[in-house]
Amino acid sequence: MQLNVILDITRTHLLSRLKQSSIAALGVTFGIGTFIVLMSFMTGLNKLLDGLILNRTPHVRIYNEIEPSEVQPIQADEAFSSAWNIVRSIKPKGSEERVHNALPIISTLEKDSRVKGISPQVKASVFYLAGSIELNGVVTGIKPLAETRLFNFDEYIVAGSPESLAKNRNGILLGAGVAKKMSLSIGDRIQVSTARGVLVPLKVVGIFQSGLAEVDNVQSYVNLSMGQQLLGEGKTYITDINLKLHNIEDAVPMTMEIRRVFDVSAVDIKTANAQFETGTSIRNLITYAVSITLLIVAGFGIYNILNMMIYEKMNDIAILKATGFSGDDVKNIFISQAMLIGLVGGLLGLIMGFGLSVLIDNTPFETEALPTIKTFPVNFNPMFYLGGIIFALVSTFLAGFLPARKARRIDPVEIIRGQ
Repeated sequence: MQLNVILDITRTHLLSRLKQSSIAALGVTFGIGTFIVLMSFMTGLNKLLDGLILNRTPHVRIYNEIEPSEVQPIQADEAFSSAWNIVRSIKPKGSEERVHNALPIISTLEKDSRVKGISPQVKASVFYLAGSIELNGVVTGIKPLAETRLFNFDEYIVAGSPESLAKNRNGILLGAGVAKKMSLSIGDRIQVSTARGVLVPLKVVGIFQSGLAEVDNVQSYVNLSMGQQLLGEGKTYITDINLKLHNIEDAVPMTMEIRRVFDVSAVDIKTANAQFETGTSIRNLITYAVSITLLIVAGFGIYNILNMMIYEKMNDIAILKATGFSGDDVKNIFISQAMLIGLVGGLLGLIMGFGLSVLIDNTPFETEALPTIKTFPVNFNPMFYLGGIIFALVSTFLAGFLPARKARRIDPVEIIRGQ
């Protein structure tokens, strides 16, 4: 039978039961629309949470681990080599926190094609002094422009800029919690005292907020040279070397290589954030499970409506077969109805999902924990829309296939005789 005839009969059937057809299409519309909104919002939220941690975490961190000596002096004495030696209260071996031969290590790694950039740091425990207020804290000496280029440091600065810190050797970027407790703002002066008794006056050139209160209440940043000065050390003193790689998958093998070649402690991003990645995987799994369930429910709705439509169209099916339509023609008519419902409902669902996603993306979302976020996060990934329309067509095809097979086997003689 010609395709235009089948499509004409399909259109007539759908329009004659316009209410049922509309309900079936709306089922697909809400299923696809909800799928897109849920996927866009949840993946956008996951991307935001990942960014809070992963964007500020180096792919490889090189440092010097303070730990007890693996070999004790008594084990080196041959007189006790065959004895059972018990050593109690082992103390860490005498070692500095700095990375030994840091500058040669940095020079070597900069030539590695896998490395996108390197940011050295110096960390110092300090006391913040402002008037009669004294707070414990941690000051990290950094290269502000390198931190911004590699780890999006500027996204967490709520007042001032990385350039202000880079140009001011005696400047300091205070954590929002420290600034609030000490009633400080840009342009104010603060004194920083180290455990060695070094007292240095610094000028507040900016305030940053990471979104983690326990960090913002203690952490501040200065220039790398100032961090070294606070500790009374020279330019070779580096406590951390942070690497950003072109491909994050190189982090694990490169970390093992660094440990072996340079004999230093190193940790990769996957090991450092194993628990966080587990939480992200679980959230994504729940999101996909709920979204797919919505689409399956919409498919069952279409199946029920088409199944009922066949029972109501028994006389029409009998007449079609009696006038020369084959069983395959009847099957194609009902599959065409299902596909047309899926196409119309799917396209409306895409429009609905996009509209609601835009609405959510423009909804104000302000919180002190995330000062740089102004609206709810939404991920406008085209794959969600492509997956939605494909699933709509596939699910409606399957929902219409079973009732269509039933219509194909109907005997017109039985129907006419029953009438």
